[in-house]
Amino acid sequence: MGSWLKWLWHHRNYIIIIVTPLVVLPLPILNPTSLEARCGYVIILMALYWCTECIPLAVTALLPVVLFPMMGIMKAGVVSVEYLKDSNMLFIGGLLVAIAVENWNLHKRIALRVLLLVGVRPSLLMIGFMSVTAFLSMWISNTATTAMMLPIAQAVLQQLRVTETQADQRDFEAAADDNPAFELEITETKQDITNEKHPESLQDCSRRAATNAKYDLLTKGMSLSVCYSASIGGTATLTGTTPNLILKGQVDKLFPGNGDVINFASWFGFAFPNMVLMLVISWLWLQLIFLGFNLKKSFGCGVKSDRDKEAYAVMREEYRKLGPMKFAEWAVLTIFVLLVVLWFTREPGFINGWATVLFNKQGEFVTDGTVAIFMSLLFFIVPSQLPSFISYSVNDVKALPALLNWKVVHERMPWNIILLLGGGFALAAGSEESGLSKWLGQSLAPLQNIPAFAISILLCLLVATFTECSSNTATTTLFLPILASMATAIKLHPLYVMLPCTISASLAFMLPVATPPNAIAFSFGNLKVIDMVKTGFMLNLIGILTVNLGINTWGYVMFDMGTFPQWANTTG
Repeated sequence: MGSWLKWLWHHRNYIIIIVTPLVVLPLPILNPTSLEARCGYVIILMALYWCTECIPLAVTALLPVVLFPMMGIMKAGVVSVEYLKDSNMLFIGGLLVAIAVENWNLHKRIALRVLLLVGVRPSLLMIGFMSVTAFLSMWISNTATTAMMLPIAQAVLQQLRVTETQADQRDFEAAADDNPAFELEITETKQDITNEKHPESLQDCSRRAATNAKYDLLTKGMSLSVCYSASIGGTATLTGTTPNLILKGQVDKLFPGNGDVINFASWFGFAFPNMVLMLVISWLWLQLIFLGFNLKKSFGCGVKSDRDKEAYAVMREEYRKLGPMKFAEWAVLTIFVLLVVLWFTREPGFINGWATVLFNKQGEFVTDGTVAIFMSLLFFIVPSQLPSFISYSVNDVKALPALLNWKVVHERMPWNIILLLGGGFALAAGSEESGLSKWLGQSLAPLQNIPAFAISILLCLLVATFTECSSNTATTTLFLPILASMATAIKLHPLYVMLPCTISASLAFMLPVATPPNAIAFSFGNLKVIDMVKTGFMLNLIGILTVNLGINTWGYVMFDMGTFPQWANTTG
């Protein structure tokens, strides 16, 4: 029996791949003329493949290219077009910026510069690491940010531990100068240690154990604070994490006349305040769990100024190793700032943006994706060194390398995510074409009797739970078309449920396997699963309550949630 179970476990992926299509097959067979049933078959099959990851996520995302034409849902050419939408261009452009920032270590310089300003007191250090990690995650991948910040945190905490241990020993020996009897005890203890005949004194052992326990707990707290703030920070910008772009793509696909309701500026206007609020409350929770609520103790933690200086020197030395800012770093920073400015001013909403003024077409011709690709092209044109036209002969002149080359991009670009995005758009298109979206919306119509805020909270809880054991990209891809159908059926503003659920898909705080930043922190911080579950459960609730507070306050005003928009009514 045991050998059979072992064999099944080792071959579970093959079993899932083969058995799942057969188990779900009665759905289209019993309804041979129903396009809704055929589309439902494809969605269920992809959902199970995505949840179990029996084959790579990106490969599962390609199934509509095969199954939709075979089942008569959509033509092959129409399905294939869905895999390279404007949202994919925005994603590629945002990633090219992130790759350039990482390639020239600009993110590390920013991180260390801010941490040097914050200082090394534990509470300030925690909020410093959380703020820097969240800011960087707004622009580069959550995984890369976590992988960079955790070694810095480990180095600083290790130095704090060493300096405090040494200072305790000095204090212990200094006490002997004022107490001859105590000095005799110290001398005897030292002699015992030297001769390796007796262990350390009981007082010294207890002090050392207390210091180690304190820093073990602090290491866990700092590791969790970094990975959590990476996930939180990614929600603040449209390009910060993949679910945000999936929302934009789905809204543009399902509601073509939405007037570019979701763009970089509008997303930032809603999500950035929500991110800041979530970050502050999360810091308070982590502070309470790992540092206690004694603010005087946690902000000082009994650490003397000489220990502060030694730990501070670790960060200063790391910053010194980076050297002065190079021309390439200034160039990347300039392009990055220009990109953000162009994103914000393209179509801010309260006034006409430069896209409308210059091209007289609001969001129809020039989009955020256009801007992202245009600015990203500059990385392949601008040289990485300051050109000099002095003391060069014609034979000596060589082409200067650009800020980015294709080899670097090819190695770092997550091409699989682009396919995953495309698969989501193909599913949405298939659901609409087959009538499945309309059927789902009508089935969910009884929800109209439940208050809107309760619907939003319940759906956020469902999504946040689902994303703990599934990719956040797959989660949003599966849920958003259903949520859009439900909203149009009950005449609720689609963004009222789609927007908070999208952010909730990034609230994967409870399990190491839920998201790559969690896995990195789990390996770095000597954490147990129960540590992450206890801390993350409360953070999940905090995140859900915060985003629903936002959607019912400033978000309600920004997107006019009180009325059912005309652009949503056109799909009904």
